[in-house]
Order: sequence, then C-alpha cells, then structure tokens
Amino acid sequence: MPQTKRPKNIGAHFDHFGDKPGPAWHLDRPFDIAPEAGRTYDSASLAQLVAEMSGRLYEAGLRRGDRLAIIKHNHMDVILLAAAAARIGALPAMITSTFTPDVLGKMMARLEPKVIVAADSVLAAAAEAGVDLAGPATRLVAVEGEQPVSGALPLADLAGSGVPAPDLRPDAEPMLLTHTSGTTGVPKFVMHSADTIGVYGVMETIRIPFLSTRPDDTVASCIAFVHSRAVTWVQAQSVLVPSKVVVLGGCEPDTVVETLSRNRPTTLEACPNIFQRWEQLPKTHPELFTDVRSFISTFDAIHPSTVRTFMAATRRRRPVWAQSWGQSEIGPATLASYSKRKIMRRDGGEPFTNNVGRPVPFVTRLKVVDPETRKPVKRGERGIVLVKTKGLCLGYLGENERHREKVWDGWWNTGDIGVHRRNGTVEVLDREVDVIPGTSGIELESRLLERLEEVTEAIVLGDPDGLPVPVVSTNTGTLDHAAWQRATADLPALAEPRVIDWNDFPRTGTWKVRRFDLRQKILQTQDTHGTGRWT
Repeated sequence: MPQTKRPKNIGAHFDHFGDKPGPAWHLDRPFDIAPEAGRTYDSASLAQLVAEMSGRLYEAGLRRGDRLAIIKHNHMDVILLAAAAARIGALPAMITSTFTPDVLGKMMARLEPKVIVAADSVLAAAAEAGVDLAGPATRLVAVEGEQPVSGALPLADLAGSGVPAPDLRPDAEPMLLTHTSGTTGVPKFVMHSADTIGVYGVMETIRIPFLSTRPDDTVASCIAFVHSRAVTWVQAQSVLVPSKVVVLGGCEPDTVVETLSRNRPTTLEACPNIFQRWEQLPKTHPELFTDVRSFISTFDAIHPSTVRTFMAATRRRRPVWAQSWGQSEIGPATLASYSKRKIMRRDGGEPFTNNVGRPVPFVTRLKVVDPETRKPVKRGERGIVLVKTKGLCLGYLGENERHREKVWDGWWNTGDIGVHRRNGTVEVLDREVDVIPGTSGIELESRLLERLEEVTEAIVLGDPDGLPVPVVSTNTGTLDHAAWQRATADLPALAEPRVIDWNDFPRTGTWKVRRFDLRQKILQTQDTHGTGRWT
C-alpha cells in the first residue's frame, strides 16, 4: 500500500510520488545509467527507473545494511541510484568522480562497500594508477561498461533483474553518506538520516514570497548531485510541482546554451563557481535569462560581479538573487536575498555578497566566538562561526572523534572566520585554514574580479613566508600589468600575480578550488597562516 504521508526517506520518495501529478523533467543529456531512455521523464518513469535500479543492485549482491559506493559523472542519476539503494535498506555513499585514484582508494578503504557502481573512466584511472578500489568481498559494477576493467560487471548486464520489495531503514538511522569537499585533504564521509535531511526538506518546501516555486515555473539547476542539497532539491520538485524541471548535469557553456534554449528557466540555481564560469553567457546569449525571476546560489559565498552580470540580463520586474551558506554536515545555515536595485546600486562598491544573511528561522542559530577561549566575541569582531541546527549530521563514518571535536557544547564549529553584525547577519571572511592576517581573502578576490573584467578566476593564497599570492586566469591567458597595478593600488600589498588557465585550477565536486592542491602547485608547500584544526 502506498504511504499517505510524504516520506522523508529518499528510498520511498519516488514510489510515493510515482502515481501523483508532477513536473516534466528535462535533462541536458540522458541519464548515464539509462542511456537509451532519452531526456524526458515524468513521476511514473522516474519511480520505475529507481525500482528497476534497486533490482539491479540487489542482483549485484547489495543487501540491507550493506554500503554502496556511487562514483560517477555528475548527473541526477546519482540521486536515483542512492534512492534505489536506500529503498532496500542499504547505505549509499554519493562520491564525486573528480577525486584522484589515490584519494578514492583511501575513501574506499574507510567505506568498505559491498558494491561499487563507478564510471568507466574512474575504474580505468584507478587501474592505470595501480589503485585497487574494491576489497576481496566487493562487487564492481561499471556504469557504461564500454571500457573492459578486470572484475567489473557492466550495469546493463543486470537489466531485467526482479524488483525487491521496499525494506526501508528507520528515519533516525543512517540513510545516506555524502562527503566534505576535500579542499584540505582526504574528504570525510558525512552520515545523514532521513530525519536530519528531513529538516532541510521541510525548509525547502516552505512557501516564501518571491522565492518559492510556482505552478508555471521552469526550474533549472546545475549543482553537484553528490551533495545532500541535491536530495532535498529533487524531493521538493515533487511537492511544489513546477511546470518543468531542467536538470543540468554538465556545466559546459555549449551544453547550457543548447538545453536552456529549449527550456527557458524562470528560476535558475547553480554553484557559485558555475555562475562564474558562465559569466559570458548573459552577454552572448542574454535571451536565456530574460525570464528568470530568481537566481539561487548555494554552498558558498558568490562574488558581486557575477551576481550583477546575471541580474542585468533578466527582464522580470522584481527579480531576486538568493543565496544560502552552509556545509555538508549542517545543511543550509543562513539565507540571504538581494534585489536587483540593491545589486545595481552597489556597482563597483564594497563587496557585499560575503554577507550571507541571517540564520534560517526555527532551524538554525548562530554565534561567533574566540577560537581559543570559545567565548562569544562582540558583534562586529572576528571569530570562529558556530551554528546550532536541528539538521546536524549523525557523524563522520570511521572518524567519529573528528566529528566530536567540532561539536562545542552542542554548537557546530564551521571552521569559518566570520563577523556577526548588529543586524543579525553574518559575514564570512575566510576558512580558518586559509586566513590572511589583517584582511579577507574572499573580499580581495571579489575586488579583483570586480575591477579586472578579463579575469575569470582569482584566488589569493596566504603565504607565511611572504606576501599573499594572487593566482588568476584570464580570457586571453595573459594579464595587463598596468591594469593590475591600477586595480590593486589601494589593496593590501600582494605578491606578483601568477596566471594559469581556468581548467588548471584543481576543483572539488562543487567546483570550488582545492586551495591546498593549488598551494602545493604554486608555492610547493601547504603551510598556511591558519591552524587547520577545524577543517
């Protein structure tokens, strides 16, 4: 019998909504797990695909209580595989394919999965590097099955398996694993239950004026589908029911133009660095964004110049830009929104988007403390940002001590340096490990991007042995040094800029720059001003 109450468990979600009215789902490319099924889905066909995948995973040997590793190219079918595993009581781990074989090997040793479902390229790279991802009792399943890898069974060979009955775990038990960004080392596995994820799900479906989904909306999203944020986003589309949902698994500009030309969005969400990569599109293809009434950026602070570029393209009367700041462990902690008038009025002025808003009402609380004494600092003073939330994860798989070290008397230590303003908002200045004494790296980077139109990425690395080192990419691959001198004349002293290609910035699954890897590449060291105790 179908459940009458909306389930929190992702394993029950698609079955529950399979026979209910829902949006039309449009994909930028077919799902990697169903390449012949096309680019359009409805609620029933999504439910059917999840059920079928649960049969394939069961046939591969996955059972209740077992762990599943999903390591594939970014697409919403990561969520479908996770739902298929949760449907039979297994614990899925959603893992970006951007990690190196060495990192994946260390992650698999900690996870000890019963089954690994991985992209052919992931398996081939591991084999070439001599990294054994699978233990002696682990079954390897190749998503595409086109590159022969010893011991790997093509996913397509499991088609036609019988569909097992749902066998959900209780809502308080672990439901899925996601991971931290890995900007400072091997990522940690973050355990969430249906209850902790459900906190975000409730928030996602609250109807907020100007922001919430409407029945005539075309909702487009380009996010990291290995992130817990993607779970609640997918679930929300079945509850709020827009007209269309557009899934952008890839962020390549040509793909985005082709997909959005067929489905003009009215709301558009992406990671901050994806919006940054797309900054030329509002200039070359402004028609793609004229109907957007709300832009949404998640995971991290975004640069003002990026926000202004997209807001200038929309022709809606009162468009808004919304952003949330949070972490994998706690979900969204704050919310902020900016009107077009405010954004355009700040053209060329002080950076403002590092003010990430106020705590989520009824869900999170926030305070800023001295990192040594753990006592609150005065409003307007710097300190470590702590968050108390109902959505705190259950722990780190295999690293519970690291998790306990970050819980300070019931408050979560985010590891971010910030300022709590008198109006209740918080400004995020830097990760503690990346701190630059006397300034904010995030603000410096925003100013460089604001003042130098040819710069497409800017990262400022604190150097304990010298001046902060700016690393930039440009449209031309070169930097006008006269323009650089003008742009930096009133900024703190900086070392000579290093110019690299945009693609040479090492990135995480949410397209954040891996600053430790970049630091090693540029400075041949990983020494920082910060302690790194709370990363």
